[in-house]
Amino acid sequence: MLSDIEIAQSAKMKKITEIAAGLGIEEKDLELYGPYKAKLSENLYSQLAFRDDGALILVTAINPTPAGEGKTTVSVGLAEAMCRIGKKAVLALREPSLGPVFGIKGGAAGGGYAQVVPMEDINLHFTGDMHAITSANNLLCAVIDNHIQQGNELGIDPRRITFKRCLDMNDRALRNIVIGLGGKANGVPREDGFNITVASEIMAILCLATDIADLKERIGNILIGYNYGGEPVFAKELGVCGAVTALLKDALKPNLVQTLENNPAFIHGGPFANIAHGCNSVRATKLALKLGDYCITEAGFGSDLGAEKFFDIKCRCAGLKPSCVVLVATVKALKYNGGVHKNDLAKENMWALEKGIENLRVHIENMHKYHVPVIVAINRFHTDTDEELEFVKKFCEETGVDVSMCEVFAKGGEGGVDLAEKVCETIRLCAEGGSDFRPLYSTGLSVRDKIEKIAKEIYRAEGVNYTTQAEKAIKEIEGIGFRDLPVCIAKTQYSLSDNPALLGKPKNFTLTVRDAKLSSGAGFIVIYTGDILTMPGLPKEPAALNIDCDNSGNITGLF
Repeated sequence: MLSDIEIAQSAKMKKITEIAAGLGIEEKDLELYGPYKAKLSENLYSQLAFRDDGALILVTAINPTPAGEGKTTVSVGLAEAMCRIGKKAVLALREPSLGPVFGIKGGAAGGGYAQVVPMEDINLHFTGDMHAITSANNLLCAVIDNHIQQGNELGIDPRRITFKRCLDMNDRALRNIVIGLGGKANGVPREDGFNITVASEIMAILCLATDIADLKERIGNILIGYNYGGEPVFAKELGVCGAVTALLKDALKPNLVQTLENNPAFIHGGPFANIAHGCNSVRATKLALKLGDYCITEAGFGSDLGAEKFFDIKCRCAGLKPSCVVLVATVKALKYNGGVHKNDLAKENMWALEKGIENLRVHIENMHKYHVPVIVAINRFHTDTDEELEFVKKFCEETGVDVSMCEVFAKGGEGGVDLAEKVCETIRLCAEGGSDFRPLYSTGLSVRDKIEKIAKEIYRAEGVNYTTQAEKAIKEIEGIGFRDLPVCIAKTQYSLSDNPALLGKPKNFTLTVRDAKLSSGAGFIVIYTGDILTMPGLPKEPAALNIDCDNSGNITGLF
């Protein structure tokens, strides 16, 4: 059996100019990064403004498990299948972060015969977007510390700087640091720390910005800290917004690549869903909607994180109206949620499946709260038994949702034709009745009311506890005039609760909010729960130990 990288390296790719031509994009609107990657010009947006949007399809999943659900794989396979049945479909996904690539989770380019290529490039440096975001973020940090060193005209309180440095790598040693040591010439000593780049506010801003002007305005609106009088200080007061924007102007342009079956894919932006808003860029999504009759996109982790933020943050911000939700699950993952150890998931276990399927029920019910039709996609493994699959089918029928058995990992687009046909029919019926999509809550609610709405209706918590620090932070955010922003809850991806050990459908739990941070440039308030970290660490045996590069430059071990 071939590995993902071996399958990708054997792919017969077309020149990216040919892929672009299939979308009606001329070569003059491409900025080539070699023969198989390109960025799209600013002029393309104005050229497409008159076109109607296609249908927006969100692919999400149940809570992730060690067995893997294959959400990105199903997204790619669905796009392949759409094209196989004669539909003009465009894929819009996030860029992978180097942290998971060299850590534990892996990349974000799909798997098996449902991948985007060139896989090594996409999972590693790609077109340099991550590095541009990192540099832009750290330029702002450098200017903050230089301002304090050079007289501190704004009276910035070094103890109350909220904007941190970032790095696109898992490095727990940088979570909390002290800078400015070594004497007067080396700056003012203070506590600082690093976020991983994909959890940074600059990443969130890039993914939500509509154009360069909007990007620059959002950068200016970043809260960098407070002065000695307790008043907020914003990035625009430092006069560096133009320079930060200059570092991001090319990163703002979506990247065009292709699938294994030579269909178009936009890969752009990569915020984590457990600590950020978990969606690819608004620009890439809107471009895909103009260029295709169907745009297939995904949101990170389970629907309690990625999909909730896709609906309540991204769709609200960008005025998007999704036509359909594809909810990915596996028999293995459902049994894991039912209490089966990861080493025993290949064995039939109807008792555990019946217990674990309650996790799927919650996710289905949650998606219906946004008034969007749901189709369950079961990503099939060869170990799934007929009895297990029949049980899942019957459950979905009784729950009132359609279900499709997908084999895109093994068969590519061919293995997703049934799903594609069901999605198209669902969208057709939805179009006849009109879209009834609406977010879960009104931004006019208080910050606490928004948190509690999500906690009770999406996570199924009995209530919410706030630490003293969280209460203080929320009061301060509302006090400086930012009450009316949506909330972005940072929570473990492994459970509907804030405790990763509570699988399935947790009951009788209370969500604990330990802190809150204003991301005024991005346009949301980050709410920290449980033990969630904004700078992950590497596992005991990181994936980096399996990756190699031979003397000819060929990469191996990359999944």
